[in-house]
Amino acid sequence: MFGKVKAHLQNELVKIENAGLYKKERVIVSPQDAVIKLDNGKEFLNFCANNYLGLSSDKRLTEAAKEALDTYGYGMSSVRFICGTTNLHKKLEESISGFFGTEDAILYAACFDANGGLFEPLLGEEDAIISDTLNHASIIDGVRLCKAKRYRYANADMGELEKCLQEAQNQRFRMVITDGVFSMDGNVAPVDKIVALCEKYDALLAIDESHSAGVVGKTGRGVTELYNVRGKADIITGTLGKAFGGAIGGFTTGHKEIIEMLRQRSRPYLFSNSLPPMVVSAGIKMFDIMSSTNVLQDKLHENTEYFSQKIRQAGFDIKPTSSAIVAIMLYDARLSQDFAAALLEEGIYVIGFYYPVVPEGQARIRIQLSAAHEKEHLDKAIGAFKKIGEKLGVI
Repeated sequence: MFGKVKAHLQNELVKIENAGLYKKERVIVSPQDAVIKLDNGKEFLNFCANNYLGLSSDKRLTEAAKEALDTYGYGMSSVRFICGTTNLHKKLEESISGFFGTEDAILYAACFDANGGLFEPLLGEEDAIISDTLNHASIIDGVRLCKAKRYRYANADMGELEKCLQEAQNQRFRMVITDGVFSMDGNVAPVDKIVALCEKYDALLAIDESHSAGVVGKTGRGVTELYNVRGKADIITGTLGKAFGGAIGGFTTGHKEIIEMLRQRSRPYLFSNSLPPMVVSAGIKMFDIMSSTNVLQDKLHENTEYFSQKIRQAGFDIKPTSSAIVAIMLYDARLSQDFAAALLEEGIYVIGFYYPVVPEGQARIRIQLSAAHEKEHLDKAIGAFKKIGEKLGVI
């Protein structure tokens, strides 16, 4: 049988490559930072990591991880409810709920698991889930695992959301789920308006803060802080793999009864190993840092504003953004790859995004700013974009 499958896969892979959609991986041989080294020995400015606060190689976090490694060992070899819970796990959950101003929190191996295990334990076939069309794949997959009736509304379209809420009034419970920041466009969900509609039509609100926590809001507490509606979201999911240290791990935080039900019924929590103590310890340190200073958030906001303004002035078409994501639109898949390859020759590490990661005809280069970037890094990148943009006829 595999001979037939092999021929089919080879044919499909050729089609993907001929269409300019083949994804190649570059190999990094240095810590994740503003400047990274690839396996060809060359150094590049990195503008495509989720390292928003520059904490991925922060010595305070690595020291906390080393200390936990020496004290607690390498891994837990168990799920949480058997023998996989340490005092560190409980302390990190307390740090998360304290940071977001919620009652409790639960850890997962990744936010993909947090979203995948969120809906099924809480909602049944007599309920409704109302989801933004640009929500992350993990939300889409989590919704598919739940028997609740599904509604979808166009990205950030409050008129469509209201219609969905009206149609869902016959369901027992309703839950609206949205990304805080939409990862491919960089736009922020209008959470203040969503909160008002949820209150009007008696619906729960869940927000995935993976690309917004640590990034938006004056102190990095996400979209509820940005829109001054802290405490209005019933559920917040997020990750430790982006602004919060860049390692791995996800979480759900919210009302204590919701979190307790997830501990009892959420399959990714019940059937996955506990997070390694070294990751948990670094997470605790990260929340200590974020609770004591806004220096990193302030620098990130300054970098984002500067880069967005300069790249727009250069003549590039960018998506409206209120986050650390700047989507530079090229529209053509092959062009996005050629542009990224040319930038690599200029010492700028970026990736072209194209179908199926984004809709067909919406190819782009997604820039992600970091507090680790200095002004000279930004200026070099802007200069390279101008040079390649003129060369390839984009500007």
